Amino acid sequence: MSEPTPIKIRRLTCIETFSGAGGMSLGLRKAGFDVRFAFDLNPAAVETYNKNIAPHCHVLDAKNVKGDFLLKQAGITDRLDLLSGGPPCQGFSKQRRGAHLLSDERNRLVLEYARLVKETNARSFLFENVEIFGQKRGEDLIQEIREELSSYTIFTFFVCSSNFGLAQKRGRFIMIGISNDEEVDVPVLEFARAKSTVKDIIGMLPPPPDDYSEHPLFPNHIKCKISKLNEERFSHVPPGGGWKDIPMYLRLPCHQVTDVKKGGWPDVYGRLEWHGHCPTITAGFDSFTRGRYGHPEEHRAITLREGAMLQGFPDNFRFYGTRQDIRLQIGNAVPPPVASSAGNAITRILLSHKLSATASQFPIEAQQKFNQQVLF
Repeated sequence: MSEPTPIKIRRLTCIETFSGAGGMSLGLRKAGFDVRFAFDLNPAAVETYNKNIAPHCHVLDAKNVKGDFLLKQAGITDRLDLLSGGPPCQGFSKQRRGAHLLSDERNRLVLEYARLVKETNARSFLFENVEIFGQKRGEDLIQEIREELSSYTIFTFFVCSSNFGLAQKRGRFIMIGISNDEEVDVPVLEFARAKSTVKDIIGMLPPPPDDYSEHPLFPNHIKCKISKLNEERFSHVPPGGGWKDIPMYLRLPCHQVTDVKKGGWPDVYGRLEWHGHCPTITAGFDSFTRGRYGHPEEHRAITLREGAMLQGFPDNFRFYGTRQDIRLQIGNAVPPPVASSAGNAITRILLSHKLSATASQFPIEAQQKFNQQVLF
């Protein structure tokens, strides 16, 4: 008797918008998606993507891109399965306050993303942004997205990267949209089986060379140059400590105050703890003068390599461009493990034939519970 012919399952197709260095694509590929095409406006990020993932990323401005162009470039002949992306979010930074938030041109790029979802007629979409986007500041844009994409059932999530195997307290906002043509079920983002600490992620790395060259075995593992005075200041900070641990005579003038509450940001000159978590990796993470980014033991800030690993990138993933370019790529990246979990949730829906309930049948209380998962 001949062996039965194995069933060949088509890989789900994906186009990545606002790709950055490729964190989202890395995660989606791990979830089984065939990422066919990607674009970003940042040339250095595009170079990083192409040299690490696949040479299908291009420098393009979303405002000038049409859906049919993306489908043609990606070689999509059937219906696209997923359009993913994380439009720039600097206009929603907590440090930016005032009425200008909703008029910031960078924030309007999320509507370009919604347009591309509509024009590509994707079966699903995945949108990632800063946590505050999903709160009051972003409610007008979210409503515009819902109106523009009324043919999709949209689920929203607040997530923390530490629940997905990262040693980082990075809160983010995620939207998953499933076309109403599909049998819609509630996407479930699965957590990692174990929590990770800073030591789990970067504890095995050797120190970067003292001469500020790149470590021969770990790309982008380069010591950041600081003044002798700053190095002396930081030498007094214990794990978990900050500027308040620096002797008064060494402190910055703004920290030489009687009322320590008026001494500025509490995490400035902060040192990480091996058995703790890192705060959100930002575009300034390689300096302990910008936050709690000091190495747990050595008198230096974490390196670009350490920041990338705390974001969930493989230790052999090389970033290209200037130091500033690389900081921006790492700080703005979607952590691959978060993207992988979201991708798996979408895959289970798109490949499922027997689903427990449609979103319209799902009880309102349960919809609210799943649509606003606070995963801290």
